[in-house]
Amino acid sequence: MTDGKVIVVTSGKGGVGKTTSTAAIASALAKDGERVCAVDFDVGLRNLDLIMGAERRVVFDLVNVVRGEASIKQALVRDKRLDTLFLLPASQTRDKDALTDEGVASVINELRMSFDWIICDSPAGIERGATLAMRYADAAIIVSNPEVSSVRDCDRIIGLLDAKTIVAENGGRMPKHLLVTRFDAERAKTGEMLAIEDMVDILSVPLLGVIPESKDVLKASNVGSPVTIANENSAPARAYVEAVRRLRGEDIPVTIPEDRKGIFGKLFRGRAA
Repeated sequence: MTDGKVIVVTSGKGGVGKTTSTAAIASALAKDGERVCAVDFDVGLRNLDLIMGAERRVVFDLVNVVRGEASIKQALVRDKRLDTLFLLPASQTRDKDALTDEGVASVINELRMSFDWIICDSPAGIERGATLAMRYADAAIIVSNPEVSSVRDCDRIIGLLDAKTIVAENGGRMPKHLLVTRFDAERAKTGEMLAIEDMVDILSVPLLGVIPESKDVLKASNVGSPVTIANENSAPARAYVEAVRRLRGEDIPVTIPEDRKGIFGKLFRGRAA
């Protein structure tokens, strides 16, 4: 098995749902039988292990591997529920300067040899940790809430993806997907939130999926289980599964939730990637 696909989950703004989305997407892929490694690049904070229910099983972390203090095999934490899902956690005690370009490249290259998908959870912002998380990616999932400030910050991230990645430096254009989280149809109707169509137009990025605002996501995170495992029949879980189908290449329109109960309503056919 070689040449796994590296996806960075990124945004300019914190608190938009990158980590919960990383866990949900990685879990949904693993449930389909894919070998998946979720990598936490948020050095110094580290929350992906909590959401995946692996915090008590972390021994070594990404910084240990980058610095040659542990092998990837030693640092990987296998999920107890899905045999094909693994976590490479971040360090809680170091800062982002502990990561080096060469070290990250080596880790990503080794992971490509063992996994079908490597899903990288980026820290928020445009600093070193975020640029290293995206540097070796094959494609990006840009996570945004339907708010002006969140969309504006995503626009800055798009600029980085088109300038600071290996794909860009080699003359290519990084494939990008927009994942809208915490969408509330009622607030969108009254103008309190941006409409999906407006977000797609502003960012000019194809729509991967729309995740409705739901307590199910928080409940799942609090018990250390991605929502696609904890409550697979919930509206957000179904939305994540649909997004994963599209990520894997299926050409299906995006269903947009119409009310707070999570009933899926109209279809949105965005521009092709």
